[in-house]
Amino acid sequence: MYWEKEKECMQREELEQLQLERLESTLTRVQMNVPFYRKKFDETGIDTDNVTSIEDLRKLPFTTKEDLRDNYPYGLFAVPLREVVRVHASSGTTGSSTVVGYTKNDIKSWSNLTARVLAAGGVSKDDVVQIAFGYGLFTGGFGLHYGAERLGASVIPISSGNTARQIKIMQDFRSTALICTPSYALLIADTIYDRGININTLSLKYGLFGGEPWSDEMRREIEQKLKIRATDNYGLSEVMGPGVSGECGEQNGLHINEDHLLIEIINPDTLDPVPDGETGELVITTLTKEAFPVIRYRTRDLTRIIAGNCACGRTFRRMQKVMGRDDDMLIIKGVNVFPSQIESILFDIEGTEPHYQIVLDRDDGLDKMTVLIEVEESLFFDEVKKQNELVELIKKRLASELGISVSVKPVERKTLERFEGKAKRVIDNRRI
Repeated sequence: MYWEKEKECMQREELEQLQLERLESTLTRVQMNVPFYRKKFDETGIDTDNVTSIEDLRKLPFTTKEDLRDNYPYGLFAVPLREVVRVHASSGTTGSSTVVGYTKNDIKSWSNLTARVLAAGGVSKDDVVQIAFGYGLFTGGFGLHYGAERLGASVIPISSGNTARQIKIMQDFRSTALICTPSYALLIADTIYDRGININTLSLKYGLFGGEPWSDEMRREIEQKLKIRATDNYGLSEVMGPGVSGECGEQNGLHINEDHLLIEIINPDTLDPVPDGETGELVITTLTKEAFPVIRYRTRDLTRIIAGNCACGRTFRRMQKVMGRDDDMLIIKGVNVFPSQIESILFDIEGTEPHYQIVLDRDDGLDKMTVLIEVEESLFFDEVKKQNELVELIKKRLASELGISVSVKPVERKTLERFEGKAKRVIDNRRI
């Protein structure tokens, strides 16, 4: 299903011409109205008038999260504050918050883009959408809320937390679509089963999940437990929030809203572009943002472009589900490891529960990684031999896939902390 078919199925040549026109307009706007960019262009000898093709984008300097923090709160706004109708911000747990603003046109565009993502995931005006993302300065709740209203769907803005109430609302209001993080979807599913609720009595059909990396194995687990079709969507507050890209029913990559965003994939070490199909860091340039345009923003998220056309008919390029962040990458004994790799392996092994945690320690100067994994109760209490066999199987699979030896410790169900937002998968004691 489409929301704006004529745009989502635009011919490539027409799309690239539109991108160039919007890029030129954006560069003129930031050069005139954002002192940070004007100074940066001057320092690097960039004349924006010489940007006459999409390829010329590579001549421009990158923007980083540190740049946003250094210009806190309004230093990167391109319009007077009187034209800003909405302000959002990150949590700022590792420094000053990153603050973003929206004009009336920005809100309208944002609503349309999240409506596209919702429609691609199957949601229509006939659905009841339960949004279990947090509201407030976080962009996730509001962004998808307005997209769902734009579609004409009924919206339940329940926000995150209070899982028992989430399920009660789901039952009473006959929610057909659930929006939250994938880890919270699993927590909801487990709570439903623990309470003896027959999943077939619920009205759920769709789940649109984002906010954290998750594997295809985790997707299958959610779909099986909640009896829904689960699709991934991607966004980040520095660019706009949700609405950057989203999966269609084919579940084969996230369609990027390329008429509003220019996408690059670069090698995070050399900063050079990588070929389509090769994994690298996602870089985004906004093309239509009025209040807070960003040029070549380094997201630190790792993905790749998926070649070829999608069977759904959309012509926008697709990106792979984000596998993690290059600054979240774990380096263990000189080997690069991503939590999503471990998750993918664990979800593929029968007998494990869909909850795990990675603990990193340093023993006599050497790194040590222990994976805590919840196992079925019968294995934990009654079948020690099978439990030991399972541990050995997991250790062998992890060693084979990751290239390093890993300790595995089975724990009882519900031992590991559950999260109502983004899951905390890694405890790194090496920094202590």
